[in-house]
Amino acid sequence: MTDKVHLDRTHLRHLLTAMLRIRRFEEKCSELYQNEKIRGFMHLYDGEEAVSVGVVEALRPEDAIVATYREHGQALARGIGMNVLMAELYGKQEGCCLGRGGSMHIFDRAKRFYGGNAIVGGGLPLAVGIAMGDKMLGRDAVTICFFGDGAVDEGSFHESLNLAELWKLPVLFVCENNLYSMGMALERAEAETHIERKAIAYRMAGETVDGMDVVAVEVAAQYAIERIKRTSEPYLLECRTYRFRAHSLFDPQLYRSREEVAAWREKDPIKHLETWLEQNGILRAGEVAEIETSVATEIEAAVVFAEAGTWEPVEDLEKFTIMDRVPQ
Repeated sequence: MTDKVHLDRTHLRHLLTAMLRIRRFEEKCSELYQNEKIRGFMHLYDGEEAVSVGVVEALRPEDAIVATYREHGQALARGIGMNVLMAELYGKQEGCCLGRGGSMHIFDRAKRFYGGNAIVGGGLPLAVGIAMGDKMLGRDAVTICFFGDGAVDEGSFHESLNLAELWKLPVLFVCENNLYSMGMALERAEAETHIERKAIAYRMAGETVDGMDVVAVEVAAQYAIERIKRTSEPYLLECRTYRFRAHSLFDPQLYRSREEVAAWREKDPIKHLETWLEQNGILRAGEVAEIETSVATEIEAAVVFAEAGTWEPVEDLEKFTIMDRVPQ
């Protein structure tokens, strides 16, 4: 299948840039959070960038995405503008959800981005419903559902896989397995630690891929989507990855050692690709620095945009509630 993923210089540079945009954007978000510019909860994607970039590269505009509450990476990879995304995190009206969603509830109808979902496993049945709607309407679209290994413990995971297979729905279930869910080691939570094997119970095809390798993820996603379209059956893709930071910015990380984190940082998907490109002469000297400068400029512009944004008037706080639709 690798011949259908065009691994030329332009594409590989694009993959690196896409991952760097996510990493640097979130680093800035962490700084802004510490300075109380961004409030509420925040869950960073640091270390998992290869999953969202690789999967989204295999999608078309008509395909749908359902994400989790750790969805900055999927949102940026999908093409949601950095300005409106930063404004949303600030809680400003110029955000993609008018500032009402914040970090955990990014949504963009035009991009068919139906995330994130703060309830663990909550996006799985939504993805099944979206795929069913597309199928009933005769749309040639696949729904991609991102979820973490912690969601596998939920009944919604099993119910969703069961219905998707029964009804032959075009869903690609993507498990971002970072081995710890919120703070429980995978082997302490799951009797079967190979998550893709759980698809067998529902007669569903599945595969495990190295989630720290963006090219491997893209190739696997491309194959999965082509198979879904060919067979009209769902597919489960397990991406083995690792988050370098805590579950959230309130997590003391007592469940893993610094040595383990350091060992996984040696597998950094960005550094891995960057080194490979430089060693093979695909990137010229100084080109990574140019990309970094461009990304930094984009992020600073997004901060300026968010800072200049407008707060929602207090008198509008009850807009979009059920009371708006109740006859007076």
